[in-house]
Amino acid sequence: MIDQCKIASQYILPKHLLSSLAGKLAEAKMGKFTTFLIKQFIAKYKINMDEAKHSEPEHFDTFNNFFTRELKEGARTIVEGDNNLATPVDGKVSQQGDIKEGRLFQAKGHDFSLRELLGGRDDVAAPFDEGIFSTVYLAPKDYHRIHMPITGKLEQLIFIPGDLFSVNPLTAENVPNLFARNERAVAIFSTAIGPMAMVLVGATIVGSIETVWQGTLKGKEIQYWDYNDQDIKLDKGAEMGRFKLGSTIVALFPKDSIEFAEELKAGSVTRLGELFATTK
Repeated sequence: MIDQCKIASQYILPKHLLSSLAGKLAEAKMGKFTTFLIKQFIAKYKINMDEAKHSEPEHFDTFNNFFTRELKEGARTIVEGDNNLATPVDGKVSQQGDIKEGRLFQAKGHDFSLRELLGGRDDVAAPFDEGIFSTVYLAPKDYHRIHMPITGKLEQLIFIPGDLFSVNPLTAENVPNLFARNERAVAIFSTAIGPMAMVLVGATIVGSIETVWQGTLKGKEIQYWDYNDQDIKLDKGAEMGRFKLGSTIVALFPKDSIEFAEELKAGSVTRLGELFATTK
């Protein structure tokens, strides 16, 4: 009954308004009150600040600067080897596997459209048809910067406005088409194994989605950027974006391009830089 009420409330609450207000609060410089909020958050979610570049709550002048904190050098090791892909985020695997008949598995009883996920364009979706995907959920306690699994050249970016449902496991199990209805950013890269899409999915209270080359992404209409005439290359392990408050990523690869690490499955905890997949 409690779970049903939580799901029902997400259809009723003004999620965009709440997220906008939360974003303004998270960006506000409120001195000791900001420090108080950060300390409460650290305690509630048992965040390991020993791995952060700056471990003292007083260092951060806004909540967002704390939430998107850097790791100290050496806190993560990026897996070596040209045939090894690195895990792009700290989080937990929600689902992963094959893209079948243009659809991705979300949870028991739910799947969603690859084409809708990528903004409704057949030319963007086609390279990943019958391909392979991994959906990873970032909880509030996690490190919230997203890194490259493999070296790639940026080809295009698509920002797709949408809903802002929570993306936690309960919602994924109960809200149809969740990842293809929420606000999201789709970054397409060319790599040694073919095209790769990194989809950054927004959620309730997420202040914004950012990429390192385009900055904060916001708007009420779909936006496209083409980078074919620019040489924007990101190495494996390099930061490619970040979430201001928690969310989910969906990584997409072509058919017969990779095999995920044997130990990774739905429910597996992920750590940035560990073995994510190997090339075929």
